[in-house]
Amino acid sequence: MKTLILMRHAKSDWGDSRLSDHARPLNGRGKRSATALGDWLRAQNLLPDQILCSSATRAQETCARLKLPKMHQLLDSLYMAEPDAMLTVLRRATGDTVLMIGHNPGIAEFAHHLVTIPPDHVRFDDYPTGATLIARFDIADWSDLRPGTGMPLFFVIPRELD
Repeated sequence: MKTLILMRHAKSDWGDSRLSDHARPLNGRGKRSATALGDWLRAQNLLPDQILCSSATRAQETCARLKLPKMHQLLDSLYMAEPDAMLTVLRRATGDTVLMIGHNPGIAEFAHHLVTIPPDHVRFDDYPTGATLIARFDIADWSDLRPGTGMPLFFVIPRELD
């Protein structure tokens, strides 16, 4: 069995127009949300043994504020990635429980492609900032991953954790 924690970065700051999209940091709410998501993951005993994170500043800050014990791997290929690119990255994963942090719209589309049935959550379709899907796959290796085979276990958004 393999478990995926598919997380959209927390809320970013749009206050400095001089920054590129890639360089935008988290805003105050995003910082609080990322911390709450990390607390929730620990409370659920969902600790990844591999973290794949977009190289964007807001994704890196989200990852750091989760305060997970595992080092993360920064990937330019996850910055604004389409579902096919995310699938390619995930198929190369080596952990049993993998956290992937990315961006919309690709992450929402990817989540929909992965699961057998969508979670019963009103926000699953738009996958707001900080949204996190936990899905389990009955595979021995990530290279065997096929879309539409994931069993959704949880879907949470930060506002539910405050």
